[in-house]
Amino acid sequence: MIRFVLNVLWLIFGGGLVLFIGYAFAALICFVLVVTIPFGIASWRLAVYSLWPFGRTVRPKPGGSGVATGLANVLWVVLAGWWLALTHITAGITLCVSIIGIPFGIAHFKLVPAAFWPLGREIVDLD
Repeated sequence: MIRFVLNVLWLIFGGGLVLFIGYAFAALICFVLVVTIPFGIASWRLAVYSLWPFGRTVRPKPGGSGVATGLANVLWVVLAGWWLALTHITAGITLCVSIIGIPFGIAHFKLVPAAFWPLGREIVDLD
């Protein structure tokens, strides 16, 4: 029950809806440009995770990832990952300054690894 309440509050006050719209828009652009479809899938995964983060976590995909995934992640970091991670870190620090915003700050910190290095990861429920 507490996860549901935190997710609803995150959606309204923590920036969840804005993050979802931003990541979903980026995914849509990546899907239109056929070559960037893997980045669109990663961006969509981030959109869904940023919409409802409490009760979920990011973990490496079972079976590992290949060289192509590693190279694509390097390209992602150069083009988008570093500023996405920096944005989540800044938002997390800003939210942690107030006592009420600490859970939302922690949610932003949970989004940092997924935003920095998204390919070869999956989002799973904690249950």
